[in-house]
Amino acid sequence: CGGGTSDEQSRRQFLQGAMTLAIGTLQLTILDHPGSVADAAQTTASGPGVARAPTYGFLVDSEKCIGSGKCLIACRVENDVPEGYSRTWLEQYIHFKDGTVRVDNVPETGVSSLPPVDAETVDRSYFVPKLCNHCDDPPCNQVCPVHAAFSSPEGMTLVDPERCIGCAYCVQACPYGARFINPDTGTADKCTWCYHRVKREEQPACVEACPVGARLFGRIDDPQSEISQRIRQIPTHVLKEYMGTHPKARYVG
Repeated sequence: CGGGTSDEQSRRQFLQGAMTLAIGTLQLTILDHPGSVADAAQTTASGPGVARAPTYGFLVDSEKCIGSGKCLIACRVENDVPEGYSRTWLEQYIHFKDGTVRVDNVPETGVSSLPPVDAETVDRSYFVPKLCNHCDDPPCNQVCPVHAAFSSPEGMTLVDPERCIGCAYCVQACPYGARFINPDTGTADKCTWCYHRVKREEQPACVEACPVGARLFGRIDDPQSEISQRIRQIPTHVLKEYMGTHPKARYVG
């Protein structure tokens, strides 16, 4: 009996050791994998003395925008956006004196490429740049069946192309029309606020390209940043506030 008990204990110790080794190997395999976008962006440090990831925001000043289209070109070139699709786009709103409103998509060549309008019939007009709002509570993330839609530690809503299966659920769930299925990759695509540039402490391409400073990007968790000061000083609002998505893109005007 004593020998049987000893054998049983040996077997248990062997199995425990094997399981520990297997789990350790699996963990190393995951950590050593070349990694998906989600694995890299979702990895956060925690614990005493570890710096928290910054939180970014975007401010669009529609009172400054002149409809040059330079932001659209910069985005397409920087992110290799396929023709016929946009990560950011520009709308011109024209309010006529008879009470009607017309909305036109401004091409990359700028507002000068749009059909002319009789100025005598116009009450007011303005441009509204559109892009992903990088919501705090993004419905696109909630509906993704494979967790390819996720938020980075900095609060940016991103897509992992290695996991995405192109089901387009997130495209349908986005209340801002900011997502599309890339015909070249077959996966969901969208504005990332040029996350790859931000990680290098650079500005998004559209922000750099704007000739009048209508787009402002920066840390909203830093009260001394330019964007934080602007938000405190002037009235701003978010699009479709009633949706409860809590966008981090704000608008002036």
